Amino acid sequence: MTLKLILKYLLSAGVITLVSEMVKRSDKLGALLAALPFVSIITLFWVHYESAPEIRAQKTADHMYYIFWYVLPTLPMFLLFPWFQRWWGFYGALGGSAVLTLLLFALLRSVGARFGLML
Repeated sequence: MTLKLILKYLLSAGVITLVSEMVKRSDKLGALLAALPFVSIITLFWVHYESAPEIRAQKTADHMYYIFWYVLPTLPMFLLFPWFQRWWGFYGALGGSAVLTLLLFALLRSVGARFGLML
């Protein structure tokens, strides 16, 4: 395992640990940290760092473009999870949220294709 890969693991684990520990202190602050695009920014950094200079700008631009579209089908999950949890419990809500997100992603992909958006 390379030092770079170990650094990636540690940084990713650190972000998750930071957010989960913050939730213990404040639901609002923890949610704010979780809502920040840490994973996207960290990934963007690694894509930039590891890409060849001649394709670096295109790779990072494409990455951010697709993140925008892939975030959209996840947004309803955040609003509906509390209701799902009341009906189906925690694990049912996770499963229901995953199914909802997949269905919305399929819908976005289908509708987007009609307008030239290829996801």
